[in-house]
Formats: sequence, structure tokens, C-alpha cells
Amino acid sequence: MEWNSKKLSLSLRYCAMCLFFVVLFEVFFSGRVHAQMFPAEGGKLHYRITRLSIPQKTKTAGYIFEIARGNYYTDDSFQKRIIITVESKNNTTIAEVPSFGAQYTWRVRISNAVPGGAKNELHHFSTGIIPNVDTNVSRLRILKSNDLYKDAYVFVDGQRTLYDMNGRPVWYLPALPGFSKEKLRDLRDLKLSPMGTITFLLDQQAYEISYDGDILWKGPNTGAVSGNRVEHYHHEFTRLANGHYMVLGDENVLWELPPSQDSVLMREDKVVWDKTNNTLSQKMTFGTLIEYDEHGNVIWSWKSSGYFKTSDLYTRKTPIGLYDIDTHENSFFFDEKDKAVYISFRNISRVVKVSYPDGKVIGVYGNIYQPGQTSNDKGLFCYQHSCRRAHNGYLYLYDNNSCNPGGFPKILMMKEPLSDKEKISSVWEFECNNEMRSEKKQTGDKYTTGGNVIELPDSSIFVSMCSGYSQLFIVNREKKVIWAAVPEKWDPNEKTWGGTTQYRASMINNSRELENLVYNTAKK
Repeated sequence: MEWNSKKLSLSLRYCAMCLFFVVLFEVFFSGRVHAQMFPAEGGKLHYRITRLSIPQKTKTAGYIFEIARGNYYTDDSFQKRIIITVESKNNTTIAEVPSFGAQYTWRVRISNAVPGGAKNELHHFSTGIIPNVDTNVSRLRILKSNDLYKDAYVFVDGQRTLYDMNGRPVWYLPALPGFSKEKLRDLRDLKLSPMGTITFLLDQQAYEISYDGDILWKGPNTGAVSGNRVEHYHHEFTRLANGHYMVLGDENVLWELPPSQDSVLMREDKVVWDKTNNTLSQKMTFGTLIEYDEHGNVIWSWKSSGYFKTSDLYTRKTPIGLYDIDTHENSFFFDEKDKAVYISFRNISRVVKVSYPDGKVIGVYGNIYQPGQTSNDKGLFCYQHSCRRAHNGYLYLYDNNSCNPGGFPKILMMKEPLSDKEKISSVWEFECNNEMRSEKKQTGDKYTTGGNVIELPDSSIFVSMCSGYSQLFIVNREKKVIWAAVPEKWDPNEKTWGGTTQYRASMINNSRELENLVYNTAKK
């Protein structure tokens, strides 16, 4: 009995100790989670749409968030200048302050504590400003508005800015460690990921950041696929629905030239004579496509050299007789459901379809070259960008249409062949003519670079023309432009607004996607 009493006493003390540590854990760790205040006192934000949060209160019916413009330290001065009031059942909410380069004071009242609400202490933050969001210097001028997209937003990579659909800047890319303003100008493919994060390419590196600007993931760039020092990331970087990352890269290889009795015309700085095999080769850059997991491990890769080395490119020459084998891989789309990858090669006006994961080429769309055929021959599309697959199964892309003098770019939607006897065929197209270039029409321009297309949930197409003084717009399937804008910068010398250059633009479709970005709570 004595032994049992001692055992019981020890057990009770052990349980009490466990309970103490459980309570301590809940108070300390859980308290830290719920007690985080944001924005931090004196914080400087690079966005106008911000989350507000305070430590969670018990027995609370709700919270009333109040924001005043300016710095205030007394209740009376703050109370007179409140510009935003948001009621919430939770201890966090999202609010949009009116300006960049401004000071703000905020507080929270507990709605059921006492008449008028218990008042939390005053907190302070500010918003930064850079030329890209200074509307006296840079702007997204709206040409046609539409309430259908009032809750949507658009990233413009040339401005490194997120705009609402009325042209107001709401977020800009903050300064990144080690990058000057000049380097940041090379940023491209700025877009929202399925995980409520932001991805982009900069200086041949792939980045994923949070809304707050923290770097969450960076491409390993080890050269494991290219066999070189780095992977040479370029053009397109996407986070997949499965949480992995996919990015275009390059590899440098020797391309053995076919024997010929005629003198072979080619760039001498790229010619290599292999004494061992007595073969003549040309130095060539071919594209790669790499899939990484969250830890940076290579999960899958595909090299275009394996396909092109035995392809019809041996018959393709320029009009002056040079072997023309610069394929220029510029975009991809991974159909995760049907396990197929579409890869666009701009300089040969071709889209290659690859089965996943075996990497077999199962579709080739575009010109197939015959002996003597030159590189400027016309096909269904020419110098295309941004190949995608629509919800209805059609393949669509931005056709730069550069092979047709005086021609304009087109959005081209195509039906893939179901058998070897069929060819890919156009089922819908929309010409991006001079009406898509605002008032400043220019002659003789070529739309050879940039441009992208994105199908929206309502089956309309978001288009970024990119080249020159051209538009971003949304066109529906009835070929009616239902929203349009043009990015511009002020020229202080000419005293006028002029066009800006960007590579791609992208959409945040609705407020729910924006909320996932702001809170970074998208399910992985």
C-alpha cells in the first residue's frame, strides 16, 4: 500500500509537470503565433494592400480596425483623422491604404468589451515609394474599363509592379540583396504561383518570394542538367500545382554537321573540327527544361538536343546558305492532368509536345523543313511566344507573325491532330492590329519579341503585346476587347508620356487569390 501511494504521488507529480509544460508550450509557442502584430511598429511597406493583425483576445465578439493618415500619438488627434474602418470577427484583416510614400497610424478596438469598444494602443507604419509606382513618372493608363474584373490585378514585369484594374499601383518589387536598379530592369515573368507566392526570373536565376519580399526559394543553378557551371535559366519559371518548380535552361553542345561536297558556310567562331572522329561540328546552344522539388533536387529534365540532333534541322539554312539551327526555346506549358509538356521554339516557329515523364516527342507543330527550304518560309504561326493549353483542350499561343511583312501579331487557338493523317488547324484567332497600340501608331515596327496570352476563368484571353507602344488587353471569345490598358513612362526631355518595354504581364484573377497572396495561406 505504501509503494502504491508513492507510485501514485510520483504519477501525480509527473502529470502535473506534463500539464505545466503543455500549458507553457501553449502560452509561449501558440501565444507567439497568435500574438504577432503586423505591420510591425515603424515598418515600411512596399504595398498599399496590407494585412493588419494583433494578438488574439478571448471572449471577443469582434475587432474594429481603424487607420488614420499621418503619425499620431494621442487618441484625440488620431480619432479626428480616421480614414479607414474595418470590422472583423478575427484578429486579422486586410485593408488598402490610399497612397505610397505616406505615414499611417492604426489601432484596434474590441467591439464588445465596453461601450465604444476597448481601445488598443496606437501603432505606426509607412509605405515606401519608387519611380515605378510614382504616377507622375510611371503609370498603367486604362483605355477601357470593365466591372467584370474589378477584383482582379495585373503584374507588369517591365515596371516590376502590381496594378489594380483601374491602373492604380498596389505593390512593387522591393530591393533584393545584391541587385542594383540596373540589374532589376532585366526582371521577367513576374506572376502569382498556385501557392500564394510570387515567382520571377532575374539575371539568369529563378526566385520565389512572399508578398512581403522574403526570398522563399531560389533555383539551385548548379549545372547538374546543363553540364556547365550554371543552368542558364531563362524566359519562363513556374511553380506547379504539385508544389514543384519548372524552369527553362540551356546547354552548350557540339552539333555534328552533315557531310557536303560544297563549301559549308557558317560562323567560323562556332566551328569545331573533331580530329578523333574526323567530323565537323558547330557549337550550339540547345534548350533544357528542369523540374525541381521544394528542396532543389532535380526531379525531371528534358534536353531539346536529344530531339533536334536527329531532326529536320539538318536541312534548314538561311537564304545565304548558313546552317540555321538557333532554335531559341522561349516558353513551356505543363499539362499536369494529361501528363504532357508543350515547349515553344521561337526561331524555328515550332511547338514540340513531350510526354511526361518519359520525355518522348509525341507532337511537332509548325513547319517541317525539307532540303533547300530556307528559314524565312511561312507556316501556321511565326516567332510565337507563350504556348498554352486552354480549358477546352485547344492549344493557343501568341503568334508574333514576324514572317509576314506588315502583318500584326495574332492570338491563335488550334486543334491538335488526333492521328498522323491530320494536321494541326486553326479554330479561332484574333488580330492585334494598330488599334491595340493606343494613339501613338508607329510604322515599320516588328513584333518579334515578347508577348504572352493567358486564358481567364471566364474563357476570355488576357494578352500582353509587350513590343513598342502596345497594350495589355482582355478579349472575349466573341472577339470583343472588354478591358485595355497601356504601360507608360514620362519622358522629362520630350515632356510627354511614352511606351515602356516589358516581356510579360500576368493576372491575379480575383480577391480570393489576392488574399492568399497577402496572407500566404494558399494550401500546398
